[in-house]
Amino acid sequence: MLTEANGSVAAVPAAMPSPLDRRIALAHTPTPLEPMPRLGARLRMAEGALWVKRDDATGLAGGGNKARKLEYLCADAIAQGCDTLVTGGGRQSNHVRMTAAAANRLGLACTIVVSSDKPSVPTGNVVLDELLGPDIVWAGRLDYYGAEAAIEETAARLRAEGRRPYAMPVGGATGTGALGYVRAAQELQAQDPEVELVVVADGSGGTHAGLVAGLGDHGHVLGVDVGTRPDLDEQVPAKAAEVAKLAGLPDPVGACAIDHDHFGADYGAPTDECLEALRLAAECEGLILDPVYTGKAMVGLIAAVREGRVARDTRTVFLHTGGMPALFAATYASWVVR
Repeated sequence: MLTEANGSVAAVPAAMPSPLDRRIALAHTPTPLEPMPRLGARLRMAEGALWVKRDDATGLAGGGNKARKLEYLCADAIAQGCDTLVTGGGRQSNHVRMTAAAANRLGLACTIVVSSDKPSVPTGNVVLDELLGPDIVWAGRLDYYGAEAAIEETAARLRAEGRRPYAMPVGGATGTGALGYVRAAQELQAQDPEVELVVVADGSGGTHAGLVAGLGDHGHVLGVDVGTRPDLDEQVPAKAAEVAKLAGLPDPVGACAIDHDHFGADYGAPTDECLEALRLAAECEGLILDPVYTGKAMVGLIAAVREGRVARDTRTVFLHTGGMPALFAATYASWVVR
């Protein structure tokens, strides 16, 4: 309570809500932070150095990192009076699956644009897409920015039909969506204030950008390029600065760190080193990774430790972003079998 000079009581302005509070709860959070002692020992890391943040356990339609982004994106869509979520990605897109699930949870319509021809037999994530029942636009093979354009064209068509679409780019990689990983970074610091490095798969770059904004330093995050977006080196720092401003945080310091050496011939390409990473995680920790995102991210972590770019006593957290359904896609099922 404030008292004016004349003795009257002045109203105290209500505190402005934080942008991080403008979300609709869709994810099971906080997600567990678990040690990986056996895998750490195989990599000759110091005892207690290697951990995993289980964002595969967020719960929505099988879990994954996109649930955190969708909490903010869906809140924004509803605030704008939209009735249809529109997004897109590759045939095995986790973001597409989880967007369709979020729409169903919230009573919204959903249209997904898949940059692929329609498969004769659905496998992996496509089975779940069909089960969730969004309108699916099979757009044929498109590159990253071709897919972005197809999402916008689809939103424009729906708008012309009298709908109120909310267009999300590939991976939900907007400043609004990345707020989910500002919150995740704060959650991680509360779980373990001594974390020095987070290793994460870089697809569209939004998760990496949100982590950097939340942790405040590019040096605390190592992104591993999975071959989705051609301009990550420019987009991640720009998005990190954007989301930090949205969250009311200082500009992140340091230089962006992205490993571009391990995605293979193309996005989603099976590689021998990815298969080694999947098997190491499974055999040492009972941890199931996927062949498109987390498998490639683990390859990057293993290489960084083996090559001395990450010291073996660095307190390192591997961010598990989900993606298990892709293991059951026709491309990978026989590849994994011994």
